[in-house]
Amino acid sequence: MLTIAPDVEVLARFGRALADPIRCRILLALREAPAHPADLAELLGVSRTRLSNHLACLRDCGLIVAVPVGRRTRYELADERLGRALDDLRTVVIAVAADGTCPDAAEEGCCR
Repeated sequence: MLTIAPDVEVLARFGRALADPIRCRILLALREAPAHPADLAELLGVSRTRLSNHLACLRDCGLIVAVPVGRRTRYELADERLGRALDDLRTVVIAVAADGTCPDAAEEGCCR
C-alpha cells in the first residue's frame, strides 16, 4: 500500500498525463523513437499548437524531455524504463479487462 506522499504524488502525476488520449498517443509514439513536434503533429493528426500544449504537460510531469538539435527541438521519453512501464501497464489493463471479474462492471460500467 502506498502511504508515502511523494509516491502518491508521482503516481497521480503519471495518471494525469495518461488521462488524455493525445498524451497517451504521444508517449506511445515516443516509446518507439524520439521525434520532432512537426512529425508528431502529423503522425497524430493534431495541430502544432494543440500538440505543444500536450508536450508542455508531459514535460511538466517529467515524462518527456526536450533535446535541442541545432535550431530544432526533439522530444524523447525522459527515461527508457518509461517505455517498458507503458508496455507493462497496457498489458495489465488488457488482462484485467479480459478477465471480466470486476464485481461492479455491470452496475457501474467502470471496467469496460
